[in-house]
Amino acid sequence: VCSCCHSFICHFYSTPFFTISVPTYPNNVAQCAEDWELHGTKCYYFSPRSAKLPWKESRKMCQRLKGDLVKIESREEQEFLGGKLQTEMIHEEDKFWIGLTDSEAEGQWVWTNGSPLNSSLAFWFGNDDNKEPDNWTVEDPEGEDCARMGQKPFIEGLKWWYDRSCQKKQRSICEKTAKILQA
Repeated sequence: VCSCCHSFICHFYSTPFFTISVPTYPNNVAQCAEDWELHGTKCYYFSPRSAKLPWKESRKMCQRLKGDLVKIESREEQEFLGGKLQTEMIHEEDKFWIGLTDSEAEGQWVWTNGSPLNSSLAFWFGNDDNKEPDNWTVEDPEGEDCARMGQKPFIEGLKWWYDRSCQKKQRSICEKTAKILQA
């Protein structure tokens, strides 16, 4: 039973869940656990500033939360995440790990589920002075094999991905499928 309804939105105040009707599933509602943010049919968790971890440990944290590091599958999803990071980030290096790595073969970027990066959905930063991914080896001789995202100050466009040493401690974006309930 819903205590408050507004076109497509229904809050259950007695539970730790936020529930919203999903227009693509008009007779159902999607639900995320507390501290997760619903967008479409996915739930996103943005780790707190106190939880900066290397990439592998970030992935393990997401898996403990029954998700994985985010796989960005559309321009719209990149726009949503970039907009969210504008409020989450405090300074330029306050970036977030995503589920993309080339640690198995340099230059062959794959998502945590093993699928290759679709080049039409790659959002690597690039300008006259710097083009990502660059596999910079100054800080880590093994190079930069993990991807992170975020831009502060905000720049126009969606090119907010950077490669970085997987050992660097960053915040994380976890993702999982929302729980779909019959309305």
